[in-house]
Amino acid sequence: MKLASLKGGRDGQLVVVSRDLSRYVTAEQVADTLQEALDNWTDAEPALAELAASLEGGAGEDFNPADCMAPLPRAYQWADGSAYVNHVELVRKARGAEMPESFWTEPLMYQGGSDSFIGPCEPILAASEDWGIDFEAEVTVVIDDVPMGVSAEDALSHIQLIMVVNDVSLRNLIPGELAKGFGFFQSKPSSAFSPVAVTPDELGDAWQEGKLHLPLLSFLNGEPFGKPDAGIDMTFDFGRLVAHAAKSRPLGAGSIIGSGTVSNKLDDGPGKPISEGGVGYSCIAEIRTIETIESGKPQTSFLHFGDRVRIEMNDADGNSIFGAIDHEVEQY
Repeated sequence: MKLASLKGGRDGQLVVVSRDLSRYVTAEQVADTLQEALDNWTDAEPALAELAASLEGGAGEDFNPADCMAPLPRAYQWADGSAYVNHVELVRKARGAEMPESFWTEPLMYQGGSDSFIGPCEPILAASEDWGIDFEAEVTVVIDDVPMGVSAEDALSHIQLIMVVNDVSLRNLIPGELAKGFGFFQSKPSSAFSPVAVTPDELGDAWQEGKLHLPLLSFLNGEPFGKPDAGIDMTFDFGRLVAHAAKSRPLGAGSIIGSGTVSNKLDDGPGKPISEGGVGYSCIAEIRTIETIESGKPQTSFLHFGDRVRIEMNDADGNSIFGAIDHEVEQY
């Protein structure tokens, strides 16, 4: 099934959305918000599934992604991994930083701000273009209550929903923050999530062994920018990522775990733009990195005010699974 949160109040109104994203029914008889449903998932899930079945029979009202907040407008936790180590290696190489060997054996993860997510059609706000505004197309999972020390294998059973995200980054603020040795904060503003969150069964064979085996599509000002397959070159599956987050503490229902920027290699080396026969990139930083490696300096600029970013994922028949993140960059 597919779930969304329509605008209304701080945490939205939970609705169930049809498989083709055309209609919805309110879920108020089950739970007012998605967080409430996740807090009582054992009882809520079958009741929500019944509402989903009614939609496939033709019930419901017209669904408009522009009416949506993030599925979880605020969450108890947003922990973003970096499962595509190819991306990490490239970005560090461009700034002359060595990559420890441990990056290939233990996930990187940071704790992002989760109190002010933005909706799929709301603008990316930044005070200055000098901050180096960038998008990052990623896959995320939403979990139920996870015990401390869970194994990677058992962690997979705690994944209840899947979304895609634009994990916005302010690239020119990152070096100064990392130099302090305390991680990201100002350089990671509010993230934008897909209109709907879906249960793993909606993905069929595309969801296997904790990975989503479909291309993640991104567009910049209407032009294709990236289409890497999220199931390829993912060094750490979501079971590993959830287990990593839960190593020393339990995780509460509604916590969101991210994959990091989806990135594919090409012939065991850096990828190429779509225009050159590659699968492109899920962020601007990666193409700038490759340009720097190849020619000594980047040529592609970061985002400007007025630029539009679109991120979505289609099934094998070309149908949008999560709906699209589709928003402009605006000056705050």
